Amino acid sequence: MLERNTTPPPGKITIQPKILVLIIVAVVVIALLLTSFFVVDQTEQGVVLRFGHYNRIVGAGLQFKLPLGIEKNFNVPTQVVQTMSFGFRTEQSGVNTVFEQREYPEESVMLTGDLNIVDVEWVIQYKIDDPYAWLFNVQDRSATIRDISQSVINELVGDLQILSVMGESRTAIEVTSQQKMQAILDSYGLGIKIVTVKLKNIVPPYGEVQDAFEDVNKAIQDMERLINEGKELYNSDIPRARGEAAQLIQFAEGYASERTNESRGNVARFNAVREAYLDSKEVTAKRLYIEAMEEILKSGNTTIIDKTLENFLPLQNLSTDTAGGLK
Repeated sequence: MLERNTTPPPGKITIQPKILVLIIVAVVVIALLLTSFFVVDQTEQGVVLRFGHYNRIVGAGLQFKLPLGIEKNFNVPTQVVQTMSFGFRTEQSGVNTVFEQREYPEESVMLTGDLNIVDVEWVIQYKIDDPYAWLFNVQDRSATIRDISQSVINELVGDLQILSVMGESRTAIEVTSQQKMQAILDSYGLGIKIVTVKLKNIVPPYGEVQDAFEDVNKAIQDMERLINEGKELYNSDIPRARGEAAQLIQFAEGYASERTNESRGNVARFNAVREAYLDSKEVTAKRLYIEAMEEILKSGNTTIIDKTLENFLPLQNLSTDTAGGLK
């Protein structure tokens, strides 16, 4: 009886069925593990789809999902402020990382309300506040944001004169454009929040027109400089003049108070003398006469003439000594 030869031929590798099963199981387990977890960054939110339909939104960290493509995740940077520029781009070129700015006049050249052409460059910054709406409500998100922003800025610039656009209306354009852009984006359900709109360069087209407007801007700047200098001079001179006026007023009030008090004292003294005179006319009259003569004789250069010439002295000039007597 012949026996079957179970020895494998030379050079041929055989795998036991158990080992093959273990390898398959290991591959399946690895595939399950690799497709069951995903990481969401701190600046992101994860949108999970189950069989292609929206299921949930998860936060930052290590997250679980059903493996083997049953659930898929899309990480959306909801905490990052993104920037979009209009009329120019800053692009990297060369090995040495040189940034160059390229112009895009088809975005920035527009017509003003007084039929002038102006070149307006601006920047918008936005954040994604609804990751589901950002992913599924609009197909071409960047083009939609760009078209809405250009439409709003063109509308606002078209309602103003060129000098107003280049001057005092810049802030109004920024605030109004942000509000209008946000309203339109909300109506489209794009899921973003406009953080800011900032106008950059606003200049007329190149050539003689730009030179003329530069002259106008220079004149406006000179006018503002002169106004500021006048205000500065006003703020320095007016307070000083007011201080001097207040000082003069205080001096005049003090002088008036002094003269008033002196007059009142004279009146009080006169009234006292008058009352004393009324009480004793003779004595008061003689006392007043003596006091008056004392004041006269104190001057040192007095001539006395007796009207009756009975007591006329040959030496007419009389004076008082240091003790107050005649000599």
